[in-house]
Amino acid sequence: MNDPIHFVSSFWMIFSFSFLVALTGAMSPGPLLTYTIIKSINSNERGYLIGLWVIVGHAILEMGIIIILLFGFSFVLNNTYVIKTIGIIGGLILTYFGFSIIRSIYLKNIGISFLEDTKPKNNSEQTFRTGGFENPVVGGILVSMSNPYWWVWWATIGFAFMVQFKISFRQWPELLAFFLGHEAGDLVWYLLISFLAFFGLRYLNRKIYYGVLFLCGAFMIFFGLYLGLAPFLRDGI
Repeated sequence: MNDPIHFVSSFWMIFSFSFLVALTGAMSPGPLLTYTIIKSINSNERGYLIGLWVIVGHAILEMGIIIILLFGFSFVLNNTYVIKTIGIIGGLILTYFGFSIIRSIYLKNIGISFLEDTKPKNNSEQTFRTGGFENPVVGGILVSMSNPYWWVWWATIGFAFMVQFKISFRQWPELLAFFLGHEAGDLVWYLLISFLAFFGLRYLNRKIYYGVLFLCGAFMIFFGLYLGLAPFLRDGI
């Protein structure tokens, strides 16, 4: 009788945390955001869907790295010291990112050029018109791979999340919740950005953007502390 309730609650909890962590990272300006805006602006029709196709490519790449992590580092789930170390590293980095976002908002160092001018002023537009970048799915893969922050995120924060919630092939509901939640967080933001870029980013208010970023930064701090302390609280310090 309780199994379905436990299944739903566990699935929803992992999905929600994964969604919020992904949304927090997605909202920080980066190359994938620039690529999405440029492709959306230069699309003659249905440019508002570019964010969807970019995240499809992004999700394909992330599915691959999740599989690699699960196959290559499955032994860590049986080592308490490794779990605690990963939790500390991932938690510290996530907390640092959270404080950095809040500090940047306070100092007004957050890049908001994409809110002020929807027409790129550099050679990025020409770059994204060549090679695999022409296709938004392939472009989503290539741009993500070219971003060092993406690799660091998965090697630390993403992996720590997977370890903390015991994501594995055996626990496929948790794996599915983690993957769907993460990609949903990316999709919500990038679909919104491509929609606004296609019709004009003037509809995205700077204060609202800062406010949401502040909440994301606060969540990163909270979740970073949780990742770092949870292994010790669960097993006993």
